[in-house]
Amino acid sequence: MPQTTAVRRPIALIVILSALTAVAPFAIDMYVPGFPELGVELKSAASTVQLSMSVFLIGLVIGQLVIGPISDKLGRRRLLLGGTSLFTVLSVACAVAPTMPLLIAGRFLQGCAGAAGLVLARAVLTDRFAGPRLPFYFSIQSMILGIAPVLGPLLGGLIVTAGGWRAVFWVLAGLGVVLLTSVFLGVSESLPVERRAPQGIGATFTAMGQLMRGRAFAGYTLTLGFAAAAMFIYIGGSSYVFQDLFGLSAAQYGMVFASNAAVMLVANIIFGRASKRIAPSLLLSGYITVGVAGALALAIQATIAPTLGGTWAGLAVVMFGIGGTFPSVTTITQTIGRSRAGAAAALSGGGTYLFGALTSPLSGGEVSAMALYMLIALGLAAIALISARPWQPVVERTLT
Repeated sequence: MPQTTAVRRPIALIVILSALTAVAPFAIDMYVPGFPELGVELKSAASTVQLSMSVFLIGLVIGQLVIGPISDKLGRRRLLLGGTSLFTVLSVACAVAPTMPLLIAGRFLQGCAGAAGLVLARAVLTDRFAGPRLPFYFSIQSMILGIAPVLGPLLGGLIVTAGGWRAVFWVLAGLGVVLLTSVFLGVSESLPVERRAPQGIGATFTAMGQLMRGRAFAGYTLTLGFAAAAMFIYIGGSSYVFQDLFGLSAAQYGMVFASNAAVMLVANIIFGRASKRIAPSLLLSGYITVGVAGALALAIQATIAPTLGGTWAGLAVVMFGIGGTFPSVTTITQTIGRSRAGAAAALSGGGTYLFGALTSPLSGGEVSAMALYMLIALGLAAIALISARPWQPVVERTLT
């Protein structure tokens, strides 16, 4: 059974684990304001500078798919300590990188190391808690993930203005030191030896295949992946839509982005409260329905007569649906894969960033294209959800 009695200070643990999940989004967004300066200093084209972000996302995917299953065999704590330590060291390496190829290599490895916090934070929560508290704590993690993309560029802009793009990586290194200390002092081993995978490490990767062969787990994981794709399409295209098409300033666009992020936080809060009375699978069905309806309305108005107010409102509805989808799916997939929580977290988390990396360039600068691709992504999310049969009870799947 989960070690609920072993957690003397659950709030402190939740804060640390939430901070671990936020470090990767911060590492994605904080140095974006420094792209022009970075390109000039390292004599690289904009496309090459963008590659340094893409390889970080790839590292996050690969790192989660490797670290998660391994933790089912070796435990969580030592991998958390190792991953956080490497993230700190690699942040320093990026800060002093003299050439673009070295920076790109450092960013890829930094992503692999940063994946430890993302995947193992979910696994530790699954180890420690069960019942109505689990979806509530996952909703808190999702709120942190929603806040990070808003604060990241803002903080990054201040840091770049004060100290240049390299200062961002020094700040990330400092954050790594704080997280490493917090994990060392505040996160004990959550997976006792008797609950670890009895076979070798290779068998823990087999567990991922067993999970994905299950209709429910695969359907819910794909639901999250397609919803994440819609979110990344929005992130990738919204600045062009609101600034180039509707003529908003950077500050005004920041307000629009922040308001939509706030809507996602509201969806998370509602999920955290409602999950005590309503099954997460039913809540997920509602959130996906809202997301699809918002995307459809957005696409219609974008095709007929796109307006600032209509686009803003349509995106707010979509973001509400996506905001509730993240904690819902995480709760469900971690419940199904509780016996191999690391593998389950790797699949859902890795899929999120994989779908995001593949789809973020799709929207371009046209509101109609952004709306259409978001509608397609959320429509596929709805199909994947139906294949998972959300009307059936969610039960743990025992894996060998």
